[in-house]
Amino acid sequence: MAATASAREILTLSGVVQGVGFRPHAHRLATTLGVVGKVWNQGGDLLIDIQGSPSQIQAYKTQLLAHKPMQAQVRALHAQPAPILPHQHGFAIAASQPGGIHGALPTDLRLCAQCLAELFDPQNRRYRYAFMTCAECGPRYSLMRHAPFDRVRTSMRAFQQCPDCLQEYGDPAHRRYHAQTNSCAACGPALQWHDASGELQHNVDPVAEAWRALRQGQIIAVKGVGGIHLVCDASSAQAVATLRQRKQRPHKPFAVMVLNRASLAGLADMDDYTEHLLQSPAAPIALTPKGPDCDSRLPGLAPQCAEVGIMTPYAPAHYLLFHEALNRPADAGWLEQAHPLTLVVTSANLSGEPLITDNAQCLRDLQGIADGFLLHNREILARSDDSVLQNSQPVVYVRRGRGLAPHIIELAQKGPSVLAFGGFLKNTLCFSQGDRAYVSPYIGDLDRAAACRDLDLAAERLLETLAIQPDVIACDLHPDFYSTQAARRMSQQLGVPLLQVQHHHAHCLATMAEAGLRGPVLGLALDGLGLGDDGRLWGGELLLVEGAGYQRLGGLRPLPLPGGDSAVREPWRLGVAVLLSQGREQDAERLFGAYPGYTVLRQMLAKNVNCPLTSSAGRYFDAAAAILGVRHHTDYEAHAAIALEALCRQTPPTPEIPPFYEITSQGALDLYPLLEALIDCAPHAGARLFHDVLVRGLLAWVDNARAMTGVNTIVLGGGCFLNRVLRESLMAELRTRGMQVHVPRQLPPNDSGISLGQVWYAYLNAHAPQTHSIVQTETDSSPCV
Repeated sequence: MAATASAREILTLSGVVQGVGFRPHAHRLATTLGVVGKVWNQGGDLLIDIQGSPSQIQAYKTQLLAHKPMQAQVRALHAQPAPILPHQHGFAIAASQPGGIHGALPTDLRLCAQCLAELFDPQNRRYRYAFMTCAECGPRYSLMRHAPFDRVRTSMRAFQQCPDCLQEYGDPAHRRYHAQTNSCAACGPALQWHDASGELQHNVDPVAEAWRALRQGQIIAVKGVGGIHLVCDASSAQAVATLRQRKQRPHKPFAVMVLNRASLAGLADMDDYTEHLLQSPAAPIALTPKGPDCDSRLPGLAPQCAEVGIMTPYAPAHYLLFHEALNRPADAGWLEQAHPLTLVVTSANLSGEPLITDNAQCLRDLQGIADGFLLHNREILARSDDSVLQNSQPVVYVRRGRGLAPHIIELAQKGPSVLAFGGFLKNTLCFSQGDRAYVSPYIGDLDRAAACRDLDLAAERLLETLAIQPDVIACDLHPDFYSTQAARRMSQQLGVPLLQVQHHHAHCLATMAEAGLRGPVLGLALDGLGLGDDGRLWGGELLLVEGAGYQRLGGLRPLPLPGGDSAVREPWRLGVAVLLSQGREQDAERLFGAYPGYTVLRQMLAKNVNCPLTSSAGRYFDAAAAILGVRHHTDYEAHAAIALEALCRQTPPTPEIPPFYEITSQGALDLYPLLEALIDCAPHAGARLFHDVLVRGLLAWVDNARAMTGVNTIVLGGGCFLNRVLRESLMAELRTRGMQVHVPRQLPPNDSGISLGQVWYAYLNAHAPQTHSIVQTETDSSPCV
């Protein structure tokens, strides 16, 4: 071939091209077509050097993409002509080279169908091997130390392949050719069983011991792909109640793992679309409407919720537990049949703490919580919580974690390299380069020291993995957010400017970034809390956004928060505040007078002591839930709102929606009349009335702003848009009015998208600096507006 080669090209492929079997694919195709050269990973890209005739090279490029590995996503293929190299023979997979990350980092992938078949084939040498994987499936990001994705840069480096595995690894015809996570029972990681005291048990079958504990109603810790889970029998009311008590999670819903769709009969309203989501390589948790038997068969799993989180096995260890529960059937047909086992699978931590990934920490911190520990000796290098999404069409993300992050957002323009630190709740990081934004996996709420340490480590890891120096650091406006403080330190450490972006502006910008919009647009941001540029607490905002600037057209009429944060945890306080402000003292006494703090609360409100005002939409949901008696106390974010939505979805729409709202001369939307009207409503009817009037009031508010500005495009953002009734009703009505409506499609609408909005602000600001920002550097700490 070397003598007849008349063309040579260097191909650069970017996208999801590492950890998905692309190098073996490139090698096999080259052998088939008779071209010579080599393929290698460089940074986050895949490079191919090929020589042959022009027709051979063209055929190679065509077939390379047409028959690419199932999990590969090629963003771009760049071909660069190069001089012919004489005396070239064969095609090789060459050593990886360092370099910048221009494509995607590989994500963790569920077990593929071929590996699953081998897992339960008694004649296969990997029969019931808990770390089955191949070139196209298995863990990736969670065990990756650096890019490019090669075994030596992962936690699999600790496991040297045996001769049989090496033979597969070097065989171009084998499915495990150059599979970086390849191993078997003779050379790879192994499961371990620890008893309740944490002692390692020798000469036992770990899976059999785990199933024995589950069958007895115990709670076990199971180390998976991106972290450790607490697992128990979801059908056992006692086991679920014990888990809630030990985990200090009284009401927040749990997800349930079932084997397959057939096992969900009566538990959830499953359709083909949801099954497709569950069986996708990312294997997320899908929030699905409850079936008629859900609450009776899975008591205490998801109280006061309209939906239940469904997941299916994605790692070999999960399948092994279901197999063990059926006494290890030899016929593989059991995988398609209904299975009676339902498992609660939740993060192994105390409520609010980060997901545990380390064996030693697990055995120490979960003493008294777990009755046994199914662990393994493969290190988890990158924590990844399970991804969560709603089964709407198109899908709406609640949390992007294992399998769905890191995630690349394609931006409509190039800009500076920005490291954005996001907000306080549902935190993520976002790093941009050129026209791409890399959004980290979900980090979580920054109200615990461990979570704050996670943010610092995640930022360091992102910079190290991507090997890029940021030009700008971006963060929220709130000075007390840990993310703001961490961003300030990073800015000073690197000597680069710090941009602070108003919270609700960032929500709107995140949606604009996904849609490639620069404005002008109307922006409707509805959430729980964010510091306004006037120093007040915002949360229900109608903005006019153009470029990096915005104008606040109005907010919801502010609600007092008697006791500050205490009112968020105790919505009855909001109920008292609203009713007293409307002159409904007797109703306030009747509904809330029995609470020990009622009299003091009245005095606080009368004297305006520790009663900050907020325009938060989330607090309106809380006040409505309190007045209706749905929830007077909450123990997780959006607890009252979720319960209110669940009642609403059980109730037909209000036939004639009364105008229980007013748009003030200052442009505020006043919903106090709606809250007052709920006094005389039963919970179900009141929940429906609240949603229907809220949507009608928001529509009137937007109509007013549209007439005033002439802007016909609107972006929606904020955690309240995870409410399906609100989101779907409002979008439908806005589109009926002829408006162009944009909502987040690649990231959640909650605060997980804030970091992307901060990046987009920096991009727009670099092109046309606007007001409503604060720019600081190490040498100049004064605000520049």
